[in-house]
Amino acid sequence: MRERHIGASCKLFFKSDPLKIVRASKQYMYDEAGNEYLDCINNVCHVGHCHPAVVKAGWEQAQVLNTNSRFLHDNIVLLAQKLSSLFPSKLQVCYFTNSGSEANDLAIRLARIHTKHNDTIVIDHAYHGHTWEVLGLSPYKHKSRDDLPDWCHIVENPDAYRGKYTSDEHADLGTKYADEVAAKIAEIQASGRSVAAFFAESIQSCAGQVFLPEGYLRQVYKHVRAAGGICVADEVQCGFGRVGSPHWWAFQLQGEDIIPDIVTIGKPMGNGHPVAAVITTAEIAESFNKSGVEYFNTYGGNPVSCAVALSVIKVLEDEKLREHAKEVGEYMLEKLKEMSNRHSLIGDVRGIGLFVGIELVKDRVTKEPASAIAQHVIFRMKESRILLSADGPHRNVLKLKPPMCFSKANVDSVFALLNTVLTEVREVKAEHIQSAVHALMGGANGPIRGELRQTESCRINSSKPPAKKLRKI
Repeated sequence: MRERHIGASCKLFFKSDPLKIVRASKQYMYDEAGNEYLDCINNVCHVGHCHPAVVKAGWEQAQVLNTNSRFLHDNIVLLAQKLSSLFPSKLQVCYFTNSGSEANDLAIRLARIHTKHNDTIVIDHAYHGHTWEVLGLSPYKHKSRDDLPDWCHIVENPDAYRGKYTSDEHADLGTKYADEVAAKIAEIQASGRSVAAFFAESIQSCAGQVFLPEGYLRQVYKHVRAAGGICVADEVQCGFGRVGSPHWWAFQLQGEDIIPDIVTIGKPMGNGHPVAAVITTAEIAESFNKSGVEYFNTYGGNPVSCAVALSVIKVLEDEKLREHAKEVGEYMLEKLKEMSNRHSLIGDVRGIGLFVGIELVKDRVTKEPASAIAQHVIFRMKESRILLSADGPHRNVLKLKPPMCFSKANVDSVFALLNTVLTEVREVKAEHIQSAVHALMGGANGPIRGELRQTESCRINSSKPPAKKLRKI
C-alpha cells in the first residue's frame, strides 16, 4: 500500500527492513511485535515520546475548542509571552507557523521586506527546510551548487575538524571563517547586489553535527549588519535547552551578547505536534506590517497547538531537563573520550548537552571518511534494537540527539554495543559491510546511490591511535 499510495521520495530510515513502530514512551519505541528500541535520534519528541502532561494538554484543549487564530484566545498570547521571556528582551514579537520550514520561509520574507534587499548568505551543507524558497537556502538538499538560485550565496562550512581551516593547523578559527563571510559580502556588492540576511543553524545538524567556532557569530553578525543585512538563527533542531543548562538556545553558546535579529524554532516545540514560530524584533515586525501584506496562517497559533507548546516548556522547567541534558551530555562525552582512545575509527567527537556527533574515519591522519563502516554500524545497532543515524556530506557522522529524558544508563547501553561493533569491524569482511550499505541505500540519512562506491575499501588504519583531544563545545 505504501509503494502504491506514498511518493517514493518519502524515505524510511531502514529501506530493506523497515520498522513499523506502533507506540512509544519516553526514549523507547515499540514495533508491532512488541520489541523495544532505544531511540537515540528523535529530537522531535523532545521531552519524551507521548509525555502524559503534553498529551493531556492537547487532549483537554481539543475537547473545548480548536480554530484559527483570527479569534481572540488566551493560549496564543500566553505562548508568545512565555517564548519572549526565554529570549533576550530585544526579541519580543512572535509569528506562529506549523513547521520549521514555514518559519524559515517567513523569516526570508521578513528579512527582505525590512532590508529592501534580496540576497541571502548560507553556510555550506546547511538545511533550512523543504518549501520552495527555503530549499534555495539548503545546499544539503542539492546535488549541484548550480541548482541553487542566484540570490543564495554559500560560505565555507566552519568545520573545525574537516573544513578549510582546522583546529589542528590554525588558531582563531572564528576569525578565519568570519573573514570568508566578509569576502562573500564584498563579492555580492561588487556584482551590484545587496545582502538581505545571513542564515545559520546555531549548530549545523545535517552537515554532520558541526559546531560554530568561538567568536564566529560575533564577527559574522558585525559584517552582515554593516552591509545592511540582518542575522537569522535557525534553532529548529537545536533549540529548547538541548545544549544543556543554563542555555535555552544554541546561539547563546557564542556569548550572551550575541543576539540574532530573527530566530526560527520548531520540531521540539510541540513534542511531535506540528507547531513552530518566528521570533523577531518590534522594528522588523513593524516593517512587515507597513508593507501592507497581511500574514495569516490557518493553523499557526491555534489553541491546541499553543496548549501543547506551553506544556512542553512547562515540562522542560518542572523536570529540569536542561540541567539533565548538561549532566548526561557531560557523562556521554566522558565515555566517548575513553572509547576514542581505544578505536582509531573515531576521528572526532564533538558535542554539548544531548547534541553529539561521532565522526568515523579510516585514518586519523588523512581523515578519509569511513562512510561504509558508518552504515554498517547503524545496521548492527538496529539489529540490537538501538536506533542511530548518520549524517554529514559523507554520511560518516553518527549523530545522537535523543529525547531529553535520555539517561546515563542509556548512554552505557549504547556505548557498550558501539564498542563491540567497532571492535568487530576489524574482522568483518568487506562484502558484509557492503551488504549493510545496500540495506540502507536510498533510506533517510542513509547513503545516496553513487555516493559510496560498491567496491569501496573498508580497510582501516589499525595502528595504535594517537592521543586524541576531545572537543567539548
